[in-house]
Amino acid sequence: MAKKQGGRLLSSAGLVNYYESEDRRAVHISPITVMAVAAAVGIIIFILNLVYGLHT
Repeated sequence: MAKKQGGRLLSSAGLVNYYESEDRRAVHISPITVMAVAAAVGIIIFILNLVYGLHT
């Protein structure tokens, strides 16, 4: 088998690497902040489900 130049795998099935240049005006959120907000929302939903949940 001949190798393709550029080192890309044949099994990538048309997936494309897409990189944008950094924009200073863009909003930057750290991954830790995203995980903390997601955990807080999950805990709030759990507590609301305990308080106002349907009792069957």
